[in-house]
Amino acid sequence: MANEERPVTPAPTETAGRARLARVARRVRNYLLLLLVLAIAVLALYAFLATSWSYSSGERAGYVQKFSKKGWVCKTWEGEIAMANLPGAMPELFAFTVRDEDVAAQVNAELGARVVLRYEQHLGLPSCFGETQYWVTSVRRVEP
Repeated sequence: MANEERPVTPAPTETAGRARLARVARRVRNYLLLLLVLAIAVLALYAFLATSWSYSSGERAGYVQKFSKKGWVCKTWEGEIAMANLPGAMPELFAFTVRDEDVAAQVNAELGARVVLRYEQHLGLPSCFGETQYWVTSVRRVEP
């Protein structure tokens, strides 16, 4: 029995050091996880508030000349209208975003026609919400 090997047990201070290190590692992991959850919650709250309230709203009149669904991940309808004050004058282009499919169908039906677009301006949002700050909420056709 003298030649049998006995399992080596770590010294008590070594075991206590590992346990303390494990507790510190768990605590750091929990703090980082909490920080990540809080950051996601703050970003979600910001996105909700920024999409709920508009900075400004108004109407633009002109001819819808371009309208298409764009985006790699988040598909939104993007378009532009040509606004001309005087016949023969160089038109000013107004780029806009449509997030509602029903409004997008209305805009698509009025391509090339003179329309009035009612919009809301939303500042500070990432491009996943639309390429422009101007979100069209309604469309109505105007006789020339």
